Amino acid sequence: MPEPTLIGLQDQPGHLIRRAHQISVASFHEHLGREVTPVQYALMRVLQDKPGIDQSTLALEVALDTSTTADIAARLETKGWITRAVLARGQRSLALTPAGAALLGTLVAGMAQMQSTLLGGLEAGEREELLRLLRKFVEPDSRKRQGR
Repeated sequence: MPEPTLIGLQDQPGHLIRRAHQISVASFHEHLGREVTPVQYALMRVLQDKPGIDQSTLALEVALDTSTTADIAARLETKGWITRAVLARGQRSLALTPAGAALLGTLVAGMAQMQSTLLGGLEAGEREELLRLLRKFVEPDSRKRQGR
């Protein structure tokens, strides 16, 4: 059996994904501030598009476990940005409050600047291709088909 060869750091997807995440989070805080975390923003954006969604479905939408989603939702509720109501089947229905919707409205320009910063070094076709490949990489069905 041949000896495995060392893979260069810049050829390791895990390293590049970690660096991309660092750059993305730093850019998020630079353009949107620190009042909201990237994960809180993601939850609130889903609630903006799907008001009244239950907490378990929200967890699936943002690819978090239900416990983490519940903790984040409780923090967002404490800040007055979302409401949580218990449904008949014991799950919680979540929705943005007017304050939460207003907060998201103040973040639109910063998010556009962040997008421009993160993707600005790429040509239009490269931006589309990067986003397409990232979606494919994180899509659960795609990962299952690949045996991961």
